[in-house]
Amino acid sequence: MPHDLNRKPTLLSRIVRRIILAIWYIRGWKIDSPLPKHIKKYVIAGAPHTTNWDFVFFTGATHEEGIRPNFMGKHTLFTGIMKNFMFDMGGIPVDRRSRLNATEQVAAEFARRDHLALVIACEGTRKTDGKWKSGFYHIARAADVPIVPAFADNLRKIIRFGPPMVPTGNYGEDLLKIAEWFRAQLPDYERFKVLEQQARDIIAGKNDV
Repeated sequence: MPHDLNRKPTLLSRIVRRIILAIWYIRGWKIDSPLPKHIKKYVIAGAPHTTNWDFVFFTGATHEEGIRPNFMGKHTLFTGIMKNFMFDMGGIPVDRRSRLNATEQVAAEFARRDHLALVIACEGTRKTDGKWKSGFYHIARAADVPIVPAFADNLRKIIRFGPPMVPTGNYGEDLLKIAEWFRAQLPDYERFKVLEQQARDIIAGKNDV
């Protein structure tokens, strides 16, 4: 479902974005470590996913960095009066009926754009035990783009971006590197301990991908 990337944003999307940015500034969030400036396309692997406000925080953080984040959404959300709004907010429609799977569809979107920062909550749900879904990795691999880890600290109200990592194809080893970075941000956080153990189990052949 290609769309015009140069189209003027709708009034509704501009109002919503201003409200989101106002919340970001009023609540006092800051960027502790910025995004790398030398890459134009990447997957932002965000964690932990603990609140529905995460979208607001990452929208504010990426605005501070001069980029507009993108996210995946069911294709039925991109119809009717909501179509342009969803595109304006950074949505990328994924059609489960397509002959291409979700990974291939998003990889194709990466290929047609000069800039794309895809934000993925890798835990999948706020009620996770800490294990990650592997979709973020498969998308980055298929699109041939790096993964940038992003840590949201709700207590200190900071967003911290890590160094970009190019997927090697060895999911377990790459996930362990990512997990170790997150553990370094908050060593005693239980979800990050679970993530590190998940990676080690994959490496040991005790867990699938």
